Amino acid sequence: MDDQRSQRLFGGASVAPGDLATSPYRADRDRIVASPFFARLAGVTQVISPGGSGLLVHNRLTHSLKVASVARGIVERLCADPEQQAMLDKLGGCDPDVVEAASLAHDLGHPPFGHLGEHVLDRLARERLGLPDGFEGNAQSYRIVTSTQVRGAAIGLDLTAAVRAALLKYPWTRRTYPDPHPMHLHPTPRGAGGDPAVGSSKFGAYVTELADVRQARAPFAGRIADWQQTAEASVMDTADDIAYAIHDLEDFHRVGVLQQGAVAAELVAWQRDAAQLRAAGDDELRAAARRPGRSVEQLRRTLRRKDGWICDDDAFAAAVEHVRAELADGLLAAPFDGSIDAEQAVAHFSARWTRRLIDAVHVRADPPVRSGHVLLARAQWHEVQVLKFIHHRFVLERPDLALHQRGQARLIASLVEALHAWLTDPGEEARLPRRLHDLVELAEAETGQLTAADYGLATLDVPSMARGRAIVDFVAALTDGQAVGLLDALSGRSRQLWTDAFVL
Repeated sequence: MDDQRSQRLFGGASVAPGDLATSPYRADRDRIVASPFFARLAGVTQVISPGGSGLLVHNRLTHSLKVASVARGIVERLCADPEQQAMLDKLGGCDPDVVEAASLAHDLGHPPFGHLGEHVLDRLARERLGLPDGFEGNAQSYRIVTSTQVRGAAIGLDLTAAVRAALLKYPWTRRTYPDPHPMHLHPTPRGAGGDPAVGSSKFGAYVTELADVRQARAPFAGRIADWQQTAEASVMDTADDIAYAIHDLEDFHRVGVLQQGAVAAELVAWQRDAAQLRAAGDDELRAAARRPGRSVEQLRRTLRRKDGWICDDDAFAAAVEHVRAELADGLLAAPFDGSIDAEQAVAHFSARWTRRLIDAVHVRADPPVRSGHVLLARAQWHEVQVLKFIHHRFVLERPDLALHQRGQARLIASLVEALHAWLTDPGEEARLPRRLHDLVELAEAETGQLTAADYGLATLDVPSMARGRAIVDFVAALTDGQAVGLLDALSGRSRQLWTDAFVL
């Protein structure tokens, strides 16, 4: 085995001699699946909280399993083509076990209550707890597999470099790495934009894990730029987009959130009035945003502005028509009633679209800044954008969901405040939850090895930052139900004395 291949395979992970007979990446996959952080995902919201729907809907665990399945399908298809395989080899390789492992681990760090929890925890981490890195679900996932998970004597899950690199959907920190930071590129890579004073809106690692990021990506030096995903990370990212665009629609249909009339009216109105809407000014569109067709036109303009490298008006129009025919006039034509016919309709829709999108994935040796090396063909890229638009317009923008989420946001804020008060109470140090105490010690050791310059700051308050990071680590590791139960206990509302051992 040559040195470069060995570095890619192991990259710091300890591999027993007997493991060489099988793929070390399969060992990585097994370690991820055996982790309590992975099991926890069954209790974390994907989009719709199961308790609110009363039906079986996707959670972070089932979503991760589907992303892994799609990702493996993509790799197997690409590697069956000698030309695509040759391009992947030049980029550092693309192994199905690597992408499967990374896909299973990609959401480990997502906090309670889905993306809502992520946004709230980030704001609290920066503004209340004084953490320059704030919180980011992808960075938290990387932190879990490298720092906070314990596996025997090892720190983290002791994964191979290839899997850790494949987990980096956004291979940069919030503000300081790499230099120049991708948020200063024009255009910016997807996810790297944001307020320069705060940093990138998406990032893959905190400063505390930066040394590990460098080590994991070292085997890919000279093959990809510092800010680019590895080919395996690009596959995982594409599979995540596909799973989000298709499989979450099953939930929305099952719980009756997606109404055929409203979806059809939006798409048909844009098709009918496309010329008139294209001539309208941005202010005019915003003023009438709730009228059918206007939101689709706003989507078209956003895609042209951000993704001119691939956005095409004809392809966009074709995507709107295809989604209208398949979704509005197809799946949604009959309300979901739990019958065998209804279940078969959902299964056929999901399988047909998944195969269509997997078959459209290809490798590009010189991708634009806004894309990874593994990407969808133009037609299917537009279709995914339209499907994701349906999510936002008819699910995420619903007032009843907003009402539910505002309550969840207040819950997380109250929980963070209560834990901070407990942690800073000098009379309670001996009675702190052991997990929280350990997380403070870990964060103090990590932050103490860094300097203010590592964060782009003038000074560094290590004790305060360690407490803040410990609280974030603690809250992010809760399920939805554990977060509710813990706040009840801290608020004196719970009558149960002995609480969940994992929480404390």
